[in-house]
Amino acid sequence: MDNLKSWDKILVFIKERISPVNFRGWFSKTKLVDLNDKAILIAVPSAFIKNQLILRYDKLIQEAISENLNKSLEIKYEIDPSLDTKIKDLTEEQPFEFQSPSFISKPQSSSPLNSKYTLKNFVVGLTNNLAFAAALAVVQNPGISYNPLFIYGPSGVGKTHLMQAIGNVLLEKDPYLKIIYAPSEKFTNDMVYAIQTNKNADFRQKYRSCQLLLIDDVQFISGKDSTQEEFFHTFNELQSKNAQIVLTSDRSPVEIEKIESRLRTRFQGGLMVDIQTPDFGTRMAILKEKIAEKGESLPEEILRSIAEVSTESTRELEGKLTQILQAAKLSSEPMTLEQASRFLGKSIKPSGVYDFKKVLATINQYFNIKMADLTGPRRQKELVLPRQIAMYILYEDCRIPMEKIGDILGGRDHTTILYGIEKIRANLSQDREMQRLINEVKGAL
Repeated sequence: MDNLKSWDKILVFIKERISPVNFRGWFSKTKLVDLNDKAILIAVPSAFIKNQLILRYDKLIQEAISENLNKSLEIKYEIDPSLDTKIKDLTEEQPFEFQSPSFISKPQSSSPLNSKYTLKNFVVGLTNNLAFAAALAVVQNPGISYNPLFIYGPSGVGKTHLMQAIGNVLLEKDPYLKIIYAPSEKFTNDMVYAIQTNKNADFRQKYRSCQLLLIDDVQFISGKDSTQEEFFHTFNELQSKNAQIVLTSDRSPVEIEKIESRLRTRFQGGLMVDIQTPDFGTRMAILKEKIAEKGESLPEEILRSIAEVSTESTRELEGKLTQILQAAKLSSEPMTLEQASRFLGKSIKPSGVYDFKKVLATINQYFNIKMADLTGPRRQKELVLPRQIAMYILYEDCRIPMEKIGDILGGRDHTTILYGIEKIRANLSQDREMQRLINEVKGAL
């Protein structure tokens, strides 16, 4: 109980020194696990939040500990996914209120948004988790947290999905909300039409009286001086009323050519987040989400093969999946790997490279540990890396489903296996020592 009171004091100290949005986003899901004379162990729901606490708030946490406990402690973290709350908890909060009395007060007759784009079905992975966290913050405090929110990345990675999902959640919370969603080309076309028909006042009333402005592909205003002039004044008017602005682009504001510096600085004045092409784990999660939406099923090995081949965008993934599902419907026999390969443009290995028992035995020998250590409940630091390497090789090379890997490694859950695989993947992309280690283990096999 004393430890819990100590953590409460630390949180109160932190809460008084950062914004409510940042406190709720980074500290509300933390929990004290252990506190002794040398270290404090804090549980967080994800590696992403752990990294953000280290990068952003390490000094503040140290200061809070020193001030409230009168000593300096080593800060340690552990990942506990059960701390994470569901997205639907967000949508069940009390409706927010905008502060401008000039906005209209009647429900929209129809939504300009695609109802299929939601936060609940947006698949979060290593390449888009920061953008997703930013979207959650905007949903909680529109017009305040990050305004504008500027989401950028290559085509087909989910920018439009995330943008419209923000609008759908806010519209669900407040059906009186006035939303405008428009590609930048529509903004330009509307402006040109207003000029041609002498309806400039109507155009400005439409765009400057909304409470949520969603502009897709804003990079296309590049080189269009009149559009940039009008958009600049629209932007200023909305921001002065605390109306939320969300923009997407295929590049960052710095990389957009032929754009006025005053617009560029405004785009940079909120929060800029990028979404990269999805990694393998995210591609698999997307495929499983899409196939569940369709009420269909395919063998895991075919889904893995689609994810291995379709690396550029979610649209490519969906296209390959749709082709294979359609072919499966037309066939009286179950879809096989060989049949699926015709749509993927490559031959597919039907089974894994290694036997899983040999993988475990080799890892035990390489790290000089026992099988009971590798598959048992012990959580010592020296056992984490061998387990994660086992997860990675069993999944990538043995082609064993994550649920089965969890059974092999002592009944660990799907989330733990996914985290271990992604951890090794992330390290492999930037750590030469990890590359050498994996190569040596595979060489021993």
